Amino acid sequence: MNRKATAQWNGDLKSGKGTFSASSGAFKDLPYSWARRFGDEHGTNPEELIAAAHASCFSMAFSAELGKANITPAWVKTECNITFDKGEKGMTILESHLTTTVKAPGAVKAAVEKAGADAKAGCPISRALNTKITLDLKIEG
Repeated sequence: MNRKATAQWNGDLKSGKGTFSASSGAFKDLPYSWARRFGDEHGTNPEELIAAAHASCFSMAFSAELGKANITPAWVKTECNITFDKGEKGMTILESHLTTTVKAPGAVKAAVEKAGADAKAGCPISRALNTKITLDLKIEG
């Protein structure tokens, strides 16, 4: 299985601009720039896309881990906050913090917590990121 995206950058780092697209067509020629990445210009950037990927991947992995424990959640909602700042080797993703709420009526709290921990460690995006990953888990009955 392969997934592809393309990006093009035009010009120098600070005044240049670029676009990126997904081969699936989910997005095409989305603009990005220095100001969108490091400033307050409205628009997406690579770190926001990583946050979206991690939140969605974790939610699916958590659902799978709950299924292994014979728990069917009504829903799983995850927010991912990427901390992106200067590290030892330059600009680096320093942390990916997941805040997840799950509605799992009748589920045993310990089983849900174990599924959350297993999903945090095992989701493909978690495994791909070379950074600290934290999780706050809220359980609704």
